Amino acid sequence: MSAFALSPVRITRRAAIPLLSFAAARPFAMAEANTYVVGSTATGVPFTFLDLAKKTLTGAMVEITQAVANDAGFSIQTQIMSFSALIPSLTAKKIDIISAAILRTAAREQVVDFSDPIFSYGPGIVISDADRQSYASVADLSGKNVGTQMGTRYGEQAQRAGAAAVRYYDSLPDALHDLHAGRIDAAYGDAPILSYHVAHIPNSHLRYVAEFHPPALEDVCLIVRKGDTQLRNRINASIARLKSTTIHSILMKWNLA
Repeated sequence: MSAFALSPVRITRRAAIPLLSFAAARPFAMAEANTYVVGSTATGVPFTFLDLAKKTLTGAMVEITQAVANDAGFSIQTQIMSFSALIPSLTAKKIDIISAAILRTAAREQVVDFSDPIFSYGPGIVISDADRQSYASVADLSGKNVGTQMGTRYGEQAQRAGAAAVRYYDSLPDALHDLHAGRIDAAYGDAPILSYHVAHIPNSHLRYVAEFHPPALEDVCLIVRKGDTQLRNRINASIARLKSTTIHSILMKWNLA
């Protein structure tokens, strides 16, 4: 087995993962008073991912969400699911909050409500270390076979840039696996997730493109259902109190500050 395949954070799941103490999805109206179900992914390292050794969900957004809940005075139960299932599960009232690396966009704001910003970043590119081309902008993906994560808008960006083909994956580790195997030319997606994986995969023969300038920096927030003003206000009040102290410390711990 290759060193790449031994990556401790490579997990692929299409359905929710019923494990540990995470609550099963249930209608919002049936939630216990002052307890909210949080939807997260197991593959969004360093934001939300499954620590296989401890069998617990961990990451920067996991810790920040718990800190916000503690400050706001409510309890949380976590449901692990695929990235593409998060917003549909929220709107279907199966979960109450999304804690994941989902960037705030105008299109998403038509469907859900975002908290005040927690962290901002843009996309990144990973290529084979044998590829000597410079990728200074997304336009340099023109003519390339590009892999990206399902449920994000990075595939649309790659298509507009003239990519020869765009292949969608359940998670970015899956895209990196195909890149390593030579089935795609580049992986394009959340910069912190891509850089973390490349840094922690020994002998991957992959290169995170340091010279790339993302088309925009966008905000990571906690997400609630459209119109759930009361919960969003509670979350925002806690974010304001914790932003320069606890939240900053957590981002520093995960090399995100």
